[in-house]
Amino acid sequence: MPTYAYRCRECTGTFELSRPMSESGAPATCPEGHRDTVKLLTTVPLTGSAATPAPADGGGCCGGGCCN
Repeated sequence: MPTYAYRCRECTGTFELSRPMSESGAPATCPEGHRDTVKLLTTVPLTGSAATPAPADGGGCCGGGCCN
């Protein structure tokens, strides 16, 4: 389940909530009970490599089509 970060506009505290993506836009109440919160933009660290290296013979895809 994704974790979303929020900031309370009343007490300026930050907190995180784990909730389904279907509830990502739902209002969040801070741990102090304040309802005036805003969802923060967070980044996701990526590890490893999902990219496949190009073949040594120069083949690969270009312009939407594959060429060799």
